[in-house]
Amino acid sequence: MEKNIFDLSGKAIVVTGGTGVLGASFVKAIARAGASVAILGRNKETAESRAQEINANGGHAIAVVCDVLNEQSLIAAKDQILKAFGKIDGLVNGAGGNMPGAVVDPSASVFSLDMDALTQVMNLNLFGTLLPTQIFGQEIANNGGGSIVNISSMASQRAITKVLGYSLAKSAIDGYTKWFAVELANRYGDKIRMNAIAPGFFLTEQNRTLLTKEDGSYTDRGNLVIKQTPFNRFGTPEELEGALIWLLSDASKFVTGSIVNVDGGFPVFSGV
Repeated sequence: MEKNIFDLSGKAIVVTGGTGVLGASFVKAIARAGASVAILGRNKETAESRAQEINANGGHAIAVVCDVLNEQSLIAAKDQILKAFGKIDGLVNGAGGNMPGAVVDPSASVFSLDMDALTQVMNLNLFGTLLPTQIFGQEIANNGGGSIVNISSMASQRAITKVLGYSLAKSAIDGYTKWFAVELANRYGDKIRMNAIAPGFFLTEQNRTLLTKEDGSYTDRGNLVIKQTPFNRFGTPEELEGALIWLLSDASKFVTGSIVNVDGGFPVFSGV
């Protein structure tokens, strides 16, 4: 039988933000594809629970408490992962998010922005991707190569009201993904790839109250998103899994510097 090019058996993959809503789907998909997975996050209980679930189902996972903005924390995490798995073949930079202060209400002045909040969102999303790549990416290089997957957003492709900080941060992620992919190729040829997934609108703890009411019906903003989405619905976290496994596996070995949209058609629809 020919090799399954989507198979991740024998690989060790690190997932930051592994305790989040999307992270839950990521780590399960990676484990199902055959890889050992390190679940990184600040919530020890959630990380351990997810690792236990994967291990109980025949997979191989470890929980690692880590702050993606703290270099020493990342180094300690790397040492723990290498002790458990012996190597690192891939990295999913899933850590990120928004915060209320970086959201600009339509009634607020655009000349009185909360710079501290904007800086925090930029740090979490941008440098919370750069720093793990520095620490874990070097190990991928030491191991002979692998794949790095970042998380972008529709907010980097279309002007979406309110979420200024998140839009700035994810636009920076797109630029970083393309730039770093080229520099990796210049130094390592086709051995290390970097790409990004740009999710459309998925119901997570971060945006649930913005898009839906307590009774499950859509808010005004939710209705606007649905109207702009040809599939006429929000995405589910599981619908990101195919793109993720593709980018981590040999099935995408000639793909680098790409932003892969998983969005139900949101950015291509004119609204007419």
